[in-house]
Amino acid sequence: MRWLLLALAFMTLPAIAEVRDPHTHFFMSKMGDFKEELAVAKSEGKQGVLIMFEMDDCPFCARMKANILNQSGVQDYYRQHFLIYPVDVKGDTPMVDFKGRETTEKAFALEQRARATPVFIFYDLEGNSVTRYTGTTQTAEEFNLLGRYVVEGAYKTTSFNVYKRQVKAP
Repeated sequence: MRWLLLALAFMTLPAIAEVRDPHTHFFMSKMGDFKEELAVAKSEGKQGVLIMFEMDDCPFCARMKANILNQSGVQDYYRQHFLIYPVDVKGDTPMVDFKGRETTEKAFALEQRARATPVFIFYDLEGNSVTRYTGTTQTAEEFNLLGRYVVEGAYKTTSFNVYKRQVKAP
């Protein structure tokens, strides 16, 4: 009887999201050529590319990775709709931008006006920036809502703050 009560108690607990390494389960391996990444995104039926501009020792970047980007629900949703890459705003790693120009991560970040970190920029399948979010979200749910905002195309007609209020309103 005690085992039955224990089993029932565990079955009534709320589901706990699985926590996984964001470097493995959120971000994809970069080819270093974002023009090529766009072709991959198109061929895989994605909505576009999401880039997280970050830097070492950024406490807000670390917070996002430790509390939001490590959640399986966030990882699964974003990987379903986007190719996702980190870019170091101070990095000297060579890369090719969305227009096919050779540059470095640092120069690309400056061109994209990614000064504070983290900055999340969503790009459409043509390489155009469609949504920018600077800083951290409070919860995984809010970050997923940001993804929905882009996937649903709400960015074309309203701000993210207005969208959040509309979605939360009964």
